[in-house]
Amino acid sequence: MTNDWMKDESLKNIDPYKLEFLQALVFESSNLRKEQLMPFFMAVMKRGQEKKVSFSDEEINAIVAVLKKHATPEEIGKIEKIMAMRARR
Repeated sequence: MTNDWMKDESLKNIDPYKLEFLQALVFESSNLRKEQLMPFFMAVMKRGQEKKVSFSDEEINAIVAVLKKHATPEEIGKIEKIMAMRARR
């Protein structure tokens, strides 16, 4: 996935730093196996806390909608798995 998704008009009110942070996550997680995802996301959460990066529910929903518009079916599956994990917490 390229970073074209970050230019979507519906994301204009989200801090560009947050979008760059997410783009790095997408890139870093692209080749992970299923069993590697949870440790990766735990590390990401820690990194986000250290850098004071947080997202409101509205920001998350907008970002997910945009990512799905620009994603392949495989990437959409990964997004949905991540959102399911998020919903369980």
